[in-house]
Amino acid sequence: MMNDASPDRTERELQEALAALAGGVHAAPDAYRTARGEWLRRERRRRLVLAVLIAVVFALATLIGLWVLNQTPAHPGVIFSGTTASLPRPHP
Repeated sequence: MMNDASPDRTERELQEALAALAGGVHAAPDAYRTARGEWLRRERRRRLVLAVLIAVVFALATLIGLWVLNQTPAHPGVIFSGTTASLPRPHP
């Protein structure tokens, strides 16, 4: 026994309902321009935030590098200890 809701009828009714719903939607005349302006504004802000973030990371890396290079050891070290050679000379 087949009921009256065949796939063709269901598809047709759904198509008619969606067409009626879409027919009632009217966009504002400047909707595209407004949406594009908002998108461009968000894009500019995103790029500005990214540039600031890159500058901050670069500045921090530079400052940390300079701080590390500026830390001098308390003792002179083993390699360049001054007057004595670090390795004995071979005798011929």
